[in-house]
Amino acid sequence: MKLLLELLTLCLLSVAARAAECHGKPSPDAKPNLNPIYTDPPRFVKSVKNGMLFLTGDGEDVIPIVHVWGSPYEMGYAHGQLMKEKAQELVHDVWEYMKLQVEQGINGTIDIFPGWFLSDIANIGLEAALDLETDVTKPYTGSYFYEELKGLADGSGAPYKTIERIHMIGELTKGACSMFGANESAVPAGGGLLQLRALDWNVDGPFKNFPQVTVYHPNDTKYGHAFANIGFTGWIGSITGFSSQLLAISEIGVSFPDETFGHESRFGVPFTYILRDILQFDKTLEDAVTRLSTAHRTCNLILGVGDAKATQFRGVEYSAATADFFTWDNLRPEADWHPRIKDIVYWGMDWLCPGYNEVLAAQLNKYHGNLTAEITIQEIVPIVQTGDLHIAVYDLTKGLVYISYAKGESETGPLYAYDRTFIEVKTADLFNVTPPGLV
Repeated sequence: MKLLLELLTLCLLSVAARAAECHGKPSPDAKPNLNPIYTDPPRFVKSVKNGMLFLTGDGEDVIPIVHVWGSPYEMGYAHGQLMKEKAQELVHDVWEYMKLQVEQGINGTIDIFPGWFLSDIANIGLEAALDLETDVTKPYTGSYFYEELKGLADGSGAPYKTIERIHMIGELTKGACSMFGANESAVPAGGGLLQLRALDWNVDGPFKNFPQVTVYHPNDTKYGHAFANIGFTGWIGSITGFSSQLLAISEIGVSFPDETFGHESRFGVPFTYILRDILQFDKTLEDAVTRLSTAHRTCNLILGVGDAKATQFRGVEYSAATADFFTWDNLRPEADWHPRIKDIVYWGMDWLCPGYNEVLAAQLNKYHGNLTAEITIQEIVPIVQTGDLHIAVYDLTKGLVYISYAKGESETGPLYAYDRTFIEVKTADLFNVTPPGLV
């Protein structure tokens, strides 16, 4: 008990804001992505009682689309049944990868974990440290997450505790990502809202081998409405996705905050769960703003929420201490390398990251007034060199989403998602699928 109290006291201490900034920048030799966009509809593969599997894409750029219906447990079980072998592989590979990363963190080879987590591991071991993290976040987490995880474990045969533990990884590591939301004068007339979510994270890890879009069709309104989770096999938290209510999410891990972020905390809802709650339950941008404002928040992040119905986007400076919301005309940080651009909210790679923000701003200014999904794919993400693991370009006003993933271990071609083929997905193809048994 004394050790637990010491660990919990440690995590309540304020985190001093660092004056450092990231020093990376895109290569000046970056080239546009001129690959044709894949536009054919998804292909049916198989079904189970509460689920259906489709594939989209061609050649080595193929993404499984898993549809699940029912209660949280039933949806998890169907997911596990349809993707049994892949789910088992992901759970095993991510767990082994986490153990290796932790070993390197303790040895000082890499610096991606918070100090309190490494202290936990040194005192009580990795499994117990992750179980402690689950315990301190569980009071703030909907029970339906754990019901779905149990269904996933039962359907796939993967060990439940390991699945539960690897779902804490988002709270413990920092990814460098980019986003923007563009509307009104920044897009062609009638263009509505255009939104980018570029994930830069762990291309040396196993995640690139398990691309998946999971489409949820809850059987009861108490479990929300239909939404699509763009992520990985066996992973139920949300880092990328959109809903049948035309809301979409973006996210950036913050390794270089300023003093405005204040402190972080372990006591709150994991951010991958609160982002999923936005997709699953919220109907408007205002709903999402209220959720983020009133939540028990945890780590430093930049979030983005777009509402294509209202053609509005909000960026969010997010931490345990603050939730500040931005449109283009109050955008922070204020710096010459992060200029305000009319009707565009954007960040490149981090909060304090001049090299990437300068190039992202230059490309957004260059195409201001003509920003489209095609321009974003061809001239924004490959030139900024952001979105190495996966990318979603949301054009929900037109009912379209464009997705790309990094090269898997057995694949050929460019490594990074921003250089590979993008796949067009029509939202109507996802949310209007007839459930199994009624086909």
